[in-house]
Amino acid sequence: MAGSVLRVAGRQLSQRSGSEVPILLRQMFEPKSCTYSYLLGDRESREAILIDPVLETAPRDAQLVKELGLRLLYAVNTHCHADHITGSGLLRSLLPGCQSVISRLSGAQADLHIEDGDSIHFGRFALETRASPGHTPGCVTFVLNDHSMAFTGDALLIRGCGRTDFQQGCAKTLYHSVHEKIFTLPGDCLIYPAHDYHGLTVSTVEEERTLNPRLTLSCEEFVKVMDNLNLPKPQQIDFAVPANMRCGIQTPLS
Repeated sequence: MAGSVLRVAGRQLSQRSGSEVPILLRQMFEPKSCTYSYLLGDRESREAILIDPVLETAPRDAQLVKELGLRLLYAVNTHCHADHITGSGLLRSLLPGCQSVISRLSGAQADLHIEDGDSIHFGRFALETRASPGHTPGCVTFVLNDHSMAFTGDALLIRGCGRTDFQQGCAKTLYHSVHEKIFTLPGDCLIYPAHDYHGLTVSTVEEERTLNPRLTLSCEEFVKVMDNLNLPKPQQIDFAVPANMRCGIQTPLS
C-alpha cells in the first residue's frame, strides 16, 4: 500500500510496504581498511544497490552483480570516508547505468544527493535515509523499510562507534544520533556497520543498546572517552578524502 512520497535528488519516489520474498543480501570485506560493502537486491525485479563500495574491490563487486544477474541502480555511500577511496566511480564505469549517491550534507559531489527522510528504491524494497551525524556531518544510516536491518556506516560499529576527532566530528552529536536515530529501531533489527576490526559481522539494536561499552555511558562520559582516544591519523586520509569529495564521479583510476 502506498505511503508517503519521499524525494531523492528531485525525483518523487513512493514508499512501499515490505515484500514476502526475502531480500538478497551479500556482505563483502576489504581487508586493508576493514570495510564492509553490502549488496542488496530484489530477487524478482533483479534491481540492486551497493552500500559503501571500495575502489580496490569494485571489480569483485561488479563481477558478483553480473553473476547474480542483477542490475545495479546505485552505489551508495554512508559518508565521505577517510580510510579508503569509494568504488562508486569505477562501478559507474564497470556497470553502466549505476549512479553514485551520498548525503547532501557531506559536501561531496555525486550523481544523486540524499537527505534525512529520503527513500531509495530497488524493486519492491526501499532504504530509508536517517541522518546520523557526529563521525562526520554527512553521515547517514540506511534502514530497510520493514525495519529488519540497518546499515550504520561509521556512526555505530559493533561494540564501538566511529571516531570524532577529524572531518568536523562531534562526540555529543554522534551520541544523540545513535540514541535517537538507531537505538529507537526495534531491538531485533540487525546492525550492519561499515567496518569491523575484530572479525564480527553483524549485531542487533538490542545488543548495542545494552552491551556497547561507549554508548551505554551517559552523554558526558561518552564525550570524555571520545576526546581521549588519541588514535593515529588514518593512513589514507590525505588522498582518500579529496577523492571521496568527488564521490564516484571522478575519472576511475586505471
